Amino acid sequence: MPATPSQQGVDAVSERTQNRTKSERRLAAQLAAQKAAEAKRRRQAWAGGLAGLAVVAVLVTVFVIVAQRNDDDAAPQAGAPSASAAVDDPAAAPTAPPAPQLPEGADPALATKPTVKAGTGDLKKLTVTPLIKGTGPAVKAGQTISTNYVGVFYKDGKEFDASWNSGQPVSFPIGVGQVIKGWDQGLVGVTVGSRVQLDIPADLAYGDSGEGGRPAGPLRFVVDVLAAQ
Repeated sequence: MPATPSQQGVDAVSERTQNRTKSERRLAAQLAAQKAAEAKRRRQAWAGGLAGLAVVAVLVTVFVIVAQRNDDDAAPQAGAPSASAAVDDPAAAPTAPPAPQLPEGADPALATKPTVKAGTGDLKKLTVTPLIKGTGPAVKAGQTISTNYVGVFYKDGKEFDASWNSGQPVSFPIGVGQVIKGWDQGLVGVTVGSRVQLDIPADLAYGDSGEGGRPAGPLRFVVDVLAAQ
């Protein structure tokens, strides 16, 4: 049976209502999608901002550490000279004289300056006292010998000369009148590598007057014979 006019009107209203409901749902879905997208963009922007802050914080930390290390490295240079500067400056680091070149098989004690004390009593004659016996050949008159020595006044032990102070051994002909008689007589026959003590009366040394600034009176020498040729 065909619908009546009233029934047709009801159906039309119902259809419009359904269409409006569908439109409202679509609109609501669109709005929800827009809000979700906006929220996502805000989250991404926030995350990007945090990441940027983290990068900046890392860079600042690295800068501070590097600056602090540079300050620490510079501080010793400002406060005290470096070790390399002290070595480069001869006045800042005085060096000891080099050890003498010893003959083969020599006693290592010859590398050290001896301590020489005063004598006792009146010295009337040349006295040669071996302190270290060398194993080299005996010194002959006319040879040139290389020596280290310490010279002191016999009576008080005060040092007046020593080759050790310059760090260089002294070489001279022996037994031919080029040195004092006490050396010419006392060192001939001493073996290379020996250390001997020479107690020399004034008449075999420089005399009693001390002319020309020379040491006067009896003298004591400790002599190391390092070479002879």
